Amino acid sequence: MAVRSPLYSAPSRDLLHHPFSRSLLAPKSLKLGFPTEMPRPLTAVFARGGNPSSDGSVSKRSLETVDGAPISSSTSSISSSPASSAIDFLTLCHRLKTTKRKGWINHDIKGPESIADHMYRMALMGLIAGDLPGVSRERCIKIAIVHDIAEAIVGDITPSDGVPKAEKSRLEEEALSEMCEVLGGGLRADEIKELWAEYENNSSIEANLVKDFDKVEMILQALEYEIEHGKILDEFFLSTAGKFQTDIGKSWAAEVTARRNKRLADHA
Repeated sequence: MAVRSPLYSAPSRDLLHHPFSRSLLAPKSLKLGFPTEMPRPLTAVFARGGNPSSDGSVSKRSLETVDGAPISSSTSSISSSPASSAIDFLTLCHRLKTTKRKGWINHDIKGPESIADHMYRMALMGLIAGDLPGVSRERCIKIAIVHDIAEAIVGDITPSDGVPKAEKSRLEEEALSEMCEVLGGGLRADEIKELWAEYENNSSIEANLVKDFDKVEMILQALEYEIEHGKILDEFFLSTAGKFQTDIGKSWAAEVTARRNKRLADHA
């Protein structure tokens, strides 16, 4: 069962106008609430002839830059070579490095982790986890790297935005499809979609384990911020209590919780 953690943040209003995400983020029947402090929005510069259509959207082929970085503007394909497709895709993924996790911002944490920071330590968890029968550690690492990748376009959507889980999943799936088109399709794009869907649907033991990594990473980060900033961040521990699915997840979460409880007792 997925945990609706407090770490997700809503997309900015400016991001709604970005050609990769406008159609994903602004369905007419959906009203989102937006926090006052948002990450730097994506900006696009259009090539000659790349005018918006009647509905305000713009073909990806007309893009020259995203956040100032060049994007292929081939008129015959999304990109002219595997190399340009790869760089276009990595340029989009840059936002994972710069977008801060909103839950920490809401708790006045200075210099909070980014989405990429979170995914990186989850991948390390897959690397160091003990061998388990029938579990591919390599697949766990791949799922960890991919599971939040659509947030490069849609940002983080919080439960307070009132977006149903199914709708949030749909928005992210469409964003992922956009990103895979930028990548140029093919086997690697198909693999990314498959890994993301596996995690989203919690449909394998590897997905079970990575979902536990997601929660363990969050509470470990909460403990570290409590120590660094002298705060009490109970909600992150309460939102994950009893939600771990695997023995490793339960064991690691118990260790984090035990360390926190000892610290709280020492300071009582």
